[in-house]
Parts: sequence; C-alpha cells; structure tokens
Amino acid sequence: MEFTIALAQLLNGIALGMLLFLLAAGLSLMFGLMGIVNLAHGSYFMIGGYVGMTILEATGDFRIAILAGGASGAFLGFVTERFFMRHLYGLRHHEPILLTFALSLILSDLSLFLWTGIARWVQPPTLLDFSINLIGTYYPAYRLAIILIGIIVFVGLYWFQEKTRWGAIVRAGVDDKEMATGLGINIPRVFTSVFCLGSFIAGFGGFIGSPILGLHIGLDVEIIMLAMAVVIVGGIGNLSGCLTTCLLLGLADTFGKVLWQRYASLTIYIIVVIVLLVQPTGLFGKKS
Repeated sequence: MEFTIALAQLLNGIALGMLLFLLAAGLSLMFGLMGIVNLAHGSYFMIGGYVGMTILEATGDFRIAILAGGASGAFLGFVTERFFMRHLYGLRHHEPILLTFALSLILSDLSLFLWTGIARWVQPPTLLDFSINLIGTYYPAYRLAIILIGIIVFVGLYWFQEKTRWGAIVRAGVDDKEMATGLGINIPRVFTSVFCLGSFIAGFGGFIGSPILGLHIGLDVEIIMLAMAVVIVGGIGNLSGCLTTCLLLGLADTFGKVLWQRYASLTIYIIVVIVLLVQPTGLFGKKS
C-alpha cells in the first residue's frame, strides 16, 4: 500500500472512530450509570441526522441544523428516560432491553413515514467543502473537522466528568448509587441529565456524520451494533477507554475494507471475540 493511500485510510479510520465516539460515549455512560442497554440510542443518531437535514434545507444554516439535530436527540432521550425508563429501574435487565428495542422500531418506522426510505446525503458546509494537500494527497477538510470536533467533545466531556462538581456527582452515581442517594444526591435527576446529554451528543453526531455516512433507514441498527462493540471492548463508563476503542474499531473497519474486502464486516467482531476471550470485562473495564 502506498504511503499516501495509507495516510488517507488512517485519517478515514480516525474520522469514523470520532463519529462512533459521539454515539458510544453517551451509551457507555448510560450503561455504566444506570446499568441499562439503550438500544434506541442509534435511533437518536439517525433522527438527529434527519432533523438536522430538514432544518438545513429550510434555513440553509449549517450551525442551526447542528443544534437542531442535537436538540432532537436530547428531546428523544428526555422522553425515553422520563416517561419509560424511569418505571423500569430496579427490574431485571431484559425489560429495558425489550422496551428500548421496541422504541427503536417505532422511531425507525416514524423516520420511514416522515422522510421515506430514500437514502439522503448532506452537503458539507461551504466553509469546509474543499480538500487539503497532506504530504502529496488531497484530503477533505470536512473529515479533518470531524476529527477536531471529536477531540473537542472528548476534552469537554473529560473536563465535565473529572473537573466539575456535577461530574463528581455523576461519577458518584456510577460508582455507588446507594451511597450517592444517601448523601442527598437526586439520582433520578442525574439519570435524566446524563440521558439528555448522551442523547444530545448522539443527535449532534448523527447530523455532522451525515455527509460521510449518509442517511437511510437502517442506519440506527448499523451504528448501534458498532456502539455496542465499543462498550464491550472498551469497558463500562470509561471515557478514555471509549475513545481508544472507537479509534481502534474505526481503524480496523477502514483498513479491513481495504485489505480484506470479502470479510471486512467481520473485522470488528473478530476484535470483540478476541477481547472477550482474553479480558471478559473489556480492555478498560473494572471487575464487579
């Protein structure tokens, strides 16, 4: 493989990993904090993309469309947690899985009704719709912007989680919900806030990823499978582990499609199987 091609594929893998991080970070935190698997999280990603696309077509303003995509994800997250998930806390694990799976089907059908099943692509903003010469190869500026956005989101989430009082409350809820409740922390409010934050990032990621991934019915299933692989490999509730795993799987998927085209779809899941065999709690997970 030529150096320029390898460099382009490396950047493609990092960009895919950053998009995956925007989805998986919220899912991992929800899983760590509440002990639930939200299978509707991929739908927030997809609907955030569709809503952002609709607002972009109506206003022509990419910035408003980004906010609309994130807001739609946060709204869906709020409705899911406040009116559905809150009634299932403390039950066995399969009830939340069945509920969120049903919600994902409903949201998928709603998307089909509102936006039809035709695949759509969003044009990058004019400001970033060009290519940059990187050591002899031209690479889209928009993909580089996504990498930068992913880094900014990671730094922001890490600062929020590790350096702020609210972040300390969230970490306390992750580590010991009963003790946090005993100290007077309103855990239901923490749950709702984390749900909305994770869902906002998912909807935001769905729109900014639409020029690369496109928008189509079934995107929610494709992306949630990758996000679940991140949670399994990276461990629960570990933000640094989540980012590292997203980059690993993004690079594996990208180079797998180049070097191992016939079996490229297996690349990520082979990594998942190997990690589970060697480290059942994930690369960065904690033993219960």
